Amino acid sequence: MSATRLISAKRFSLVVLAMLAAIASTLLFGCTDAADERSEADKVAETEPQQIEVEPVRDFPQPTNDQNETEVATSGRPVGTDAGGDASEASGAEPAAVPDIAITEDFRESFDHGPKESEHQKYIVLHDTEGESDAASVIDWWDSNGNLVAAHFIVNKDGSIWQCVPLDRIAHHAGYGDTGHNEQYGISEDGRDDMKGSSPIGGDFADYGMNASSIGIEMVHVGGEGDYPEAQLDALDALIAYIDDYYGFESEIIDHKAWRSGNSDTSPEFADYLKSYQTKRTHA
Repeated sequence: MSATRLISAKRFSLVVLAMLAAIASTLLFGCTDAADERSEADKVAETEPQQIEVEPVRDFPQPTNDQNETEVATSGRPVGTDAGGDASEASGAEPAAVPDIAITEDFRESFDHGPKESEHQKYIVLHDTEGESDAASVIDWWDSNGNLVAAHFIVNKDGSIWQCVPLDRIAHHAGYGDTGHNEQYGISEDGRDDMKGSSPIGGDFADYGMNASSIGIEMVHVGGEGDYPEAQLDALDALIAYIDDYYGFESEIIDHKAWRSGNSDTSPEFADYLKSYQTKRTHA
């Protein structure tokens, strides 16, 4: 091969290499630009907030009764309510309302005779004070006479309520009952009651279990001297509902003379009210 043809071949090779290099460069820059564009798109996608469609919250039904539409209906099961409350909720029935009541507390050490847990509560025993003095005076007299006797509650004629023994403590309000009444009422003297201040009153009245199994309520009233004021009876209604709610069950209601025959608690004019309390837990 001559020198001229050799040079021409070299030039041709160089031209081809230059063209290949140009093509490769174009492809490389194109790929880089595309990669850069994808990278920028990814960055934008990462920084933009994601919009998620959610199902709108459904509107609650409008009230169908005469309530003001701005009023918020609230309901809750009272503390201690038993399974009966669950059943009424499941059936859609309105639970019985427990009235709000004002109670003045005046606890005295001399009135407390031991623990009385819920499992020992069986009865509500109703009494008359057989005097016209108000609750504050009665409590002071109980505390000063040394007998260590008191009821858990006193209901004044004006409907005000005083409490002098907590519901989870024993009060000496019922005393000794007829012999055989412990068995009749399904109770016993189990040692929880310290029995301080108590004195046996004879063979016919030997049983002493009621105090440790009951709540005592005194009403300011003198037997034979008129009816019980409506305010007092309304307060007693509310107090019984309060006690029921506290324990979560209904205690049997009796008066004092049912436990110990021969005494006057409650008076004859209370007889119809007592029947109503025992069946409907209200005075009317």
